[in-house]
Amino acid sequence: MADADEPDRRARRSSVLARAVALLSRREHSALELRRKLIERGFEPAEVDAALQRLQGNGLQDDARFADALARSRANRGRGPLQLRAELARHGLAEGLAAEAIERAESDQDWVSRAFELAQRRLRGANPKDPREQRRLADFLLRRGFPGTIVRSVLVRIGSDLELEEPGPP
Repeated sequence: MADADEPDRRARRSSVLARAVALLSRREHSALELRRKLIERGFEPAEVDAALQRLQGNGLQDDARFADALARSRANRGRGPLQLRAELARHGLAEGLAAEAIERAESDQDWVSRAFELAQRRLRGANPKDPREQRRLADFLLRRGFPGTIVRSVLVRIGSDLELEEPGPP
């Protein structure tokens, strides 16, 4: 009777692989995220783990590649390094892997310039000398995941740029 179950088991295993490949064809997934989605679709954890090992062995699923893609994508959308680190951790990536992905994203980004651009867009028409506006701007940048040191340098830069732009007395 055990031999009669073998074709069903093989078909189920290829079904898990097919579903995983379909998910990966849309976008990169972390191993944890892919595992969760497959189990939610009713596949057995042992089958899912075997499929993940096979996908990783064939280079179809790679947490490092996922981390790089996510870090670059979020950084390009104005997210700071702290928010990137938190999001990578939510996807079950090791701290070292997340740090490497953020480091590679940093080589493409100047975090201070990026935060400054966001701040300028956010300030449109507002008075940046107003302490309430400065607080709102600082809160905005902190929520975006920029560290306090970058937020402070952006606020200083905005203040100094304004002083340079203001016309002097006639």
